[in-house]
Amino acid sequence: MKMESQVVPAQVLRRPAASDVANWRQDFPILRETVHGKPLVYLDNAATTQKPQSVIDAEVAFYSHTNANVHRGVHALSQRATDEYEVARDKVRRFINADGTREIVFVRGTTEAINLVAQSYARPRLSADDNVIVSTMEHHSNIVPWQMACAQTGAELRVAPVNDAGELELDMFAKLIGPHTRLVALTHLSNALGSIAPVARVIELAHAHGVPVLLDGAQAISHLGVDVRALDCDFYAFSGHKIFGPTGIGVLYGKAALLDAMPPYQVGGDMIRSVTFGETLYNELPYKFEAGTPNIAGAIGLGAALDYVSAIGIAAIAAHERDLLDYATGLVSAIQGLKIIGTAQHKASILSFTLEGVHPHDIGTILDHDGVAIRAGHHCAMPLMGRFGIAGTARASFSMYNTRADVDALVAGLVKVQEMFQR
Repeated sequence: MKMESQVVPAQVLRRPAASDVANWRQDFPILRETVHGKPLVYLDNAATTQKPQSVIDAEVAFYSHTNANVHRGVHALSQRATDEYEVARDKVRRFINADGTREIVFVRGTTEAINLVAQSYARPRLSADDNVIVSTMEHHSNIVPWQMACAQTGAELRVAPVNDAGELELDMFAKLIGPHTRLVALTHLSNALGSIAPVARVIELAHAHGVPVLLDGAQAISHLGVDVRALDCDFYAFSGHKIFGPTGIGVLYGKAALLDAMPPYQVGGDMIRSVTFGETLYNELPYKFEAGTPNIAGAIGLGAALDYVSAIGIAAIAAHERDLLDYATGLVSAIQGLKIIGTAQHKASILSFTLEGVHPHDIGTILDHDGVAIRAGHHCAMPLMGRFGIAGTARASFSMYNTRADVDALVAGLVKVQEMFQR
């Protein structure tokens, strides 16, 4: 039985105690910073999450005690670095419940993972009669690679619409799939709206037509329990920095049979088995897709981040974030002239809104002077903004270390913004 987006039912979520959240906050040294003389209230987690001390320590320890290149050395440091790098790969495998480590490819982030699939899987299989399906609520990184692959092959990019709440219109999506659909690429959790896509149903519909599915998990990975085998997705992509890990490291999960059949995306370095001027033989999975020296410290830091999340439990994190989102939604809904953009029944962690008569950048700038960090703009989702007839939104995005006091600071700042523009 497939899990519908791995969303934990609301009735079984138990909000962590305030003391637990306080302990979590102590793990993140940057939260003790001040901005413009005010305590930092960090509500830009959809852009990047902060790092616990254990992740920082893991990277420092690697560079202080282990730094060497992986896989190619016989000396002790290289062997130690290789062991730690591959242990990190196995931590990823366990975290998303992949079948084996050969299905875990380290990349720079979600964007590179999607580009890899677009050029290595989709492009060789596309022709002028074929199509790829995305949705209106995709991040640019899950639009432009498919546009490029379609432009290179003459294929068509089809777009599944969303309704006024920011929910995927499944009936319209189902009508887009046909005998020439070669791949569906869908966000698991919208970075601009917080909408959780009905990915299990999408995968079921696509697989009924023999169509593989890639899920953009950049946002979902730190908020929802991700089980790639339960979902039965064909590809899953996420970035380390969205789940308390370092920047510059990410993961492409792919079913082994699909990855085996794909040519390399980049060449050189450890993705080579043997080279002559007449022929090159490529390495086995997953190394076939890891050209050059990888971000070794980043992979180890990502492993430490997954250890940290696993020790707390994604269900506890989700319960806390659900409480924050509900609390914030209730408070901002009472602000005159404020409109929430994205009111899906199933959503997580993100509160996007507009304030009548005020540009989102002005909202962000004024809040910043009170130490409150939010994101303002189109959130790399310009087609979605166009769907709602707006240029952008102000976006507060929550994480495990945020508190109701952070929400109160946000709301106080918004009231201040409103008062300034009403003078």
